[in-house]
Amino acid sequence: MSKIEARLIELGHPLPELAKPVAAYVPAVATGNLVFTSGQLPFIDGVLPATGKVGAEVDPEVAKGYATQCALNALAAIKYAIGDLDRITRIVKVVGFVASPPSFSAQSGVVNGASELLGELFGDAGLHARSSIGMAVLPLDAPVEIEIIAEFK
Repeated sequence: MSKIEARLIELGHPLPELAKPVAAYVPAVATGNLVFTSGQLPFIDGVLPATGKVGAEVDPEVAKGYATQCALNALAAIKYAIGDLDRITRIVKVVGFVASPPSFSAQSGVVNGASELLGELFGDAGLHARSSIGMAVLPLDAPVEIEIIAEFK
């Protein structure tokens, strides 16, 4: 078990199994010293825990937890692509998509669920650039979707 996976367990977030793609794509692609994940939904054991828009059907604090789950699923995708999470040297960028009604403007607070986990897990190497984007709808009516770009050795 890698040091990063052991740290995830210590934080109460064991690395999940790789989420199966829901369309024609792979979970992550490595090129050069970067790995790009596909958008990861908050699947838990292959099931979406909720659907709908954040700020309407889904409470923002609950959605923040879903963003954490998306980041965990993204880490599983990175492991799929590079073999060992200990190879990560830096989280470069996080992109968070939040399904929300036009009146909701706290997308960044939801995406903090992913960012805070990465900061706890990687320390300074987990500090990253980020975008938080409100969307009308996401695949499968998921409330949150996260992408990660990471550097590795």
